[in-house]
Amino acid sequence: METAPKPGRDVPPKKDKLQTKRKKPRRYWEEETVPTTDGASPGPPCNKKNRGPQRPKNAHILKKSRISKKPQVPKKPREWKNPESQRSLSGAQDPFPGPAPVPVEVVQKFCRIDKSRKLPSSKAKTRSRLEVAEAEEEETSIKAARSELLLAEEPGFLEGEDGEDTAKICQADIVEAVDIASAAKHFDLNLRQFGPYRLNYSRTGRHLAFGGRRGHVAALDWVTKKLMCEINVMEAVRDIRFLHSEALLAVAQNRWLHIYDNQGIELHCIRRCDRVTRLEFLPFHFLLATASETGFLTYLDVSVGKIVAALNARAGRLDVMSQNPYNAVIHLGHSNGTVSLWSPAMKEPLAKILCHRGGVRAVAVDSTGTYMATSGLD
Repeated sequence: METAPKPGRDVPPKKDKLQTKRKKPRRYWEEETVPTTDGASPGPPCNKKNRGPQRPKNAHILKKSRISKKPQVPKKPREWKNPESQRSLSGAQDPFPGPAPVPVEVVQKFCRIDKSRKLPSSKAKTRSRLEVAEAEEEETSIKAARSELLLAEEPGFLEGEDGEDTAKICQADIVEAVDIASAAKHFDLNLRQFGPYRLNYSRTGRHLAFGGRRGHVAALDWVTKKLMCEINVMEAVRDIRFLHSEALLAVAQNRWLHIYDNQGIELHCIRRCDRVTRLEFLPFHFLLATASETGFLTYLDVSVGKIVAALNARAGRLDVMSQNPYNAVIHLGHSNGTVSLWSPAMKEPLAKILCHRGGVRAVAVDSTGTYMATSGLD
């Protein structure tokens, strides 16, 4: 007995949808697909252009270096050309080619590095930096020596005759000896009631401030003789200093440090700086240095109103103080005849110099910061 065929067994299978899809038309730059074995999918069409062997995915591709492998030749220094080839726009030759010569004596006056000393045997990097610094210093000295020709005036000085003591020359004698323009700057103030006085000029040299031991404080424009302010603080004034402008005054009074404006109005009273005897203002650092009876040297930052350093000199009362205008180092004179040098970054003095057998009464440093003069008991 024959069995009826089950539905779906002898029916031919439907074609795969992928095979029934219409093939894409072949482009003119494509080739026909490579016939494959049964059951394998046709491979991708091959391009006409032969691109060469393909690199594996993990292959390392070397990039071309941008750094040239050629040896670097050091540049030659610029040399002056032949003067015959140097001609001006008019066609005439330059009779003085090259830079103007400078006398060696003038250059040495502005040089700050002693070339007679040999460089220390140190690392090559440090030695190269020192050589660069020397070259820059030499170039700066030459420029300063050339610009000296523009200074038509020379600084004046006092020279006495043979055997004459210059300390006995009075101001009236100097006014009679100088020219008319300098003599016109002479003025006289009779301040006999509230003295002795301490005075200070502003950085521009136009304004003058002075304070007396009996409380008299005043500031004026000495060129026009116009009085800016005049007050009496009703206590002893030990020192007075202009700050970064003539609009602010620092006054060391009997007890505390006070700040006034150019109208005589009190702005601040700094009680942490007490019993101050001397004041010095460092304009490039905005620091006000104070020396006190307690033997402390205090640095006050006037930009923020905070004390940045308080150093104990361990030498008793401080009555003598001056600053070096070249490097802003403070010089303190002591009763044992020594002068100590201070910086706010160090808690100990930078140096100590024994100048006198007795106490030091005055200290002064010149404007180039090279020489220091002292007065004391011997």
